[in-house]
Amino acid sequence: MHGLTGERVLMRIHIGESDRYKGKPLYQQIVEVLRSRHYAGATVFRGIMGFGASSRLHTDRFLELSMDLPIVVECIDTEERIEAIIPELDEMLGGGLITLERVKVILYRGDASRSRPNGA
Repeated sequence: MHGLTGERVLMRIHIGESDRYKGKPLYQQIVEVLRSRHYAGATVFRGIMGFGASSRLHTDRFLELSMDLPIVVECIDTEERIEAIIPELDEMLGGGLITLERVKVILYRGDASRSRPNGA
């Protein structure tokens, strides 16, 4: 997608690593939905520690707790496109948090292979 520079919306989806949707990891399903709808991109981050509404601690420090680390999926796109996908994402989330914030995109390269010699 070109023309992404300017005022956009950053969506962050906070879930747990063990969350599932239709038998697959929820974060993977979210990224697949965003990709299939041709959003500009998505990134999944795994946290090393956190807690949510349940106040249950999730950390990589203890083996028994490390199976459900915090996950954040980020996506930046136009406000209209972000607002349009929220109902579908809401149906996928059993629990979690979605936040939105306005951001200013100053640089976006949709095809990195063109900016590097020999596609390297």
